[in-house]
Amino acid sequence: MTEDAVRLAQERGLDLVEVNPNARPPVCRIVDYGKLKYEKKKKTAQARKRQVQVQLKEIKVRPKTDDHDMDFKVSHAKRFLDQGNKVKVTVRFRGREMAHREIGEEQCLRIAEECKGLSVIESRPRMEGRQMFMILAPTKKPKPRPIRDDGSPDDDLDEE
Repeated sequence: MTEDAVRLAQERGLDLVEVNPNARPPVCRIVDYGKLKYEKKKKTAQARKRQVQVQLKEIKVRPKTDDHDMDFKVSHAKRFLDQGNKVKVTVRFRGREMAHREIGEEQCLRIAEECKGLSVIESRPRMEGRQMFMILAPTKKPKPRPIRDDGSPDDDLDEE
């Protein structure tokens, strides 16, 4: 039976390709192997093009960051979340500020509260050395960004 399949493939000038070796009997196809590899490569490249990479963007504040500056940072965080990226909020402490960690936690939670509709808290505020950080994840799926011919994302085409 296998010999018949091999002979048939040679007569047609094609290849005998094993599709499912675990099946009983094994499943084979008579195809042009080069063309099959090419189409599979194109299909995986297209899938890779459509997939969206989620990045981790960071916003740094201090315990004494003023309201206006905080609003500015929150607007950046909202823009990052809108684009589908995660946001890492970092509060840096210096000197005696370490004694007031609750202020840093309030800063983190304030940013989370401002971004409530766009994000969910992925990791609660926690200390690591002299820094406190928290990670916000977007709630909605980002739309795929248009891709240029060279494969790089085209951010200019987003403005619609």
